[in-house]
Amino acid sequence: MFKMLAGSLQWAVFLIASSIAAPVAIAALFHLNADGTADFIQRTMLVLGAAGILQSLFGHKLPINEGPAGLWWGVFTIYAGFAGVLYADASSTLQVLQSGTLYAGVLFFLFAASGLMNKMKGLFTPTITFVYLLLLVLQLSGTFVKGMMGLPNEDGHVDVIVIFGSLLTLGFTFWISGHPSPLLRRYSVLISIGAGWLVFILLGKGGLPAMDNTPAFSLPDLLVFGPPVFDGGMLITSFFITLLLIANMMASIRVMEGTLRREFEEEAPNRIRQAGFFAGINHFIAGAFSAVGPVPISGAAGFVSATRMRSIWPFAAGCLLIVIVTFFPAAMLFLSSLPAPVAYAVTFAIFTGMVRMAFHELSSTSDLERSLKVAAIGLMSGVGFMFLPPESVSELPAAVAATLSNGLVTGTVLALLYEQWLLRRREN
Repeated sequence: MFKMLAGSLQWAVFLIASSIAAPVAIAALFHLNADGTADFIQRTMLVLGAAGILQSLFGHKLPINEGPAGLWWGVFTIYAGFAGVLYADASSTLQVLQSGTLYAGVLFFLFAASGLMNKMKGLFTPTITFVYLLLLVLQLSGTFVKGMMGLPNEDGHVDVIVIFGSLLTLGFTFWISGHPSPLLRRYSVLISIGAGWLVFILLGKGGLPAMDNTPAFSLPDLLVFGPPVFDGGMLITSFFITLLLIANMMASIRVMEGTLRREFEEEAPNRIRQAGFFAGINHFIAGAFSAVGPVPISGAAGFVSATRMRSIWPFAAGCLLIVIVTFFPAAMLFLSSLPAPVAYAVTFAIFTGMVRMAFHELSSTSDLERSLKVAAIGLMSGVGFMFLPPESVSELPAAVAATLSNGLVTGTVLALLYEQWLLRRREN
């Protein structure tokens, strides 16, 4: 019983810590007020918890938490600039984005029913997984380091006290994750977050939020931004975003399968088609609750590797806990008050294991020379696109702009295409 409770709480805290930034940033982009922001966070976390339960029990059946899709985050960011230009105001723009999430739900169903997803799975070779993992770490490393330095903030300068607290948290996380005691290693993420939170409270950089006028219980509303509408541009955007989300989902599943095979000697069954159907259901839920579309997060493999917790049940219980907590605004407010540098420091330590996983994937390839050529193309193009200023693609169609501004997706897709071209040329 203790293992289930502690494990579920650890998964719940990890899910919140790794997902809270997106709804906060999107709410700020659309200038939502405090109540609107709190409701948007509530709805998004509810969707993520429900999506994790559905996928782990009925979809891919792996302990992979769902997070706000970076691609949808990019589309929200681009469309925020359309408010008052292509659309009447921010509310109308959000109504179109809400509809786009529903379009994606239909498209996921069509791709899964057609059998396309099973055909696509073979494209994700160890080389492509290596490129994907390295680009993922490179894309997030800047965010982690800035967050551990207290950036962004009002004056734009690093905060020495925050750096000190982050280093203490990071050092403690590395220490406890390598501790000889299996019990401490199993709950290392939960212990590290608790210890880091305490450190920041002692340093005067963290505390408990004010609960004045906070309702005891609250149900999230449906279709907050209005009824679904048809928008041709959003339909095209949703089509391309869905294709890229399928690639993202497959990469995350491939990474977890590799972790289970390598570290636990377990073979996961092929459930890509089922995962596709439930990705569609999850997007329907996200659209219905006016939230950000979810996607399986590759960082879950690092979490499982660090904690040695591969069981579905603590994970599903953790997702259920998130769903329950969203109905109690005070509890949601408490959990979301976790100091951001603590979340970044603990997640930084987890993601160092992703680098190790990436090189394990590369070492398993049968043609190292071809793999190195593909990796060179994928990594150079992916990192290059990471430095592309977002405003430089703002005049392009939203789907193209969202893709080009995401170096992880662009580099992975280019590596995949180049590897397939090399394979076809060798066959001929």
